[in-house]
Amino acid sequence: MRPCCVPSIARATLLEESVRAAAERVRVNRGSPEDMIKFEPARFLMGTEYPGGFAEDGEGPVRAVRLDAFYMDRGPVTNDQFTEFVTSSGYVTEAERFGWSFVFHGEGSRSPEETQTPVGLPWWRKMPGAKWNAPEGPDSLIAGRMDHPATHISWNDASAYAAWAGKRLPTEAEWEFAARGGLEQKLYPWGDELTPGGLHLCNIWQGTFPTLNTADDGYSGTSPVTAYPPNGFGVFTITGNVWEWCGDWWSPDFHQTASRLNPVGPRVGRSKVMKGGSFLCHASYCNRYRVAARTSNTPDSSCSNIGFRCVRDL
Repeated sequence: MRPCCVPSIARATLLEESVRAAAERVRVNRGSPEDMIKFEPARFLMGTEYPGGFAEDGEGPVRAVRLDAFYMDRGPVTNDQFTEFVTSSGYVTEAERFGWSFVFHGEGSRSPEETQTPVGLPWWRKMPGAKWNAPEGPDSLIAGRMDHPATHISWNDASAYAAWAGKRLPTEAEWEFAARGGLEQKLYPWGDELTPGGLHLCNIWQGTFPTLNTADDGYSGTSPVTAYPPNGFGVFTITGNVWEWCGDWWSPDFHQTASRLNPVGPRVGRSKVMKGGSFLCHASYCNRYRVAARTSNTPDSSCSNIGFRCVRDL
């Protein structure tokens, strides 16, 4: 019998694969660093063993990770920025090509009879005509929300924007390091208390999910990307507001054997990592607005609470 402290061949193979993938990670540094934050090489404790987390998501174990220097956008890519991209490139998002995207059941002018509901998720509607510049469907506009994050953005759309801007999507490790704001092993970018002194520091669901949103934090939908104070690194709305795509393929356990230097996800997969939670997250259902929390979605998926931000290398 192999001693428990000796790695199996399979685990050793996974580690070799992760080290090789990290070394081969495409580095992008031609985009402008304007309105980005520079992060020097750093070491931090990634992951969590928080008992209120989701074991099936692979939030743990806590592990020491080292990162090379990089730049990150201060906030999620806004409607204004995405408009510039579309105008310049002529890009058509996947939601536009599909002819629909998911919106929350309280959004949009179509009746439930005119839309479809995903099995097991009755608060979502398959909304014809919903897209980045019509977030609630064909009767909606982004006018007045140009400083809000662009939504209905698939991973493929986000990658196309990043390539146009001379940037890339962050690795999960880069995202989590930036989100922590210099604090070690705290639940949120500002500490362990969600609303210190009763102050709302992020845009999440208030009230009873999914029937009553009191909007005590000031917003029932997305908020401007600078609506709340930045974290200790100067990063805005990295918790709540919109889920943010990462470059990594999803795995609930790959990181247990991954490289501890510039770790990346598996080489292949079916879903991509998303981090940060959104304005629809609530403790009763999904408290994944914690910095170490994680989830995933397929690269072609879009809905009214998914956006992204970019990074670039030095």
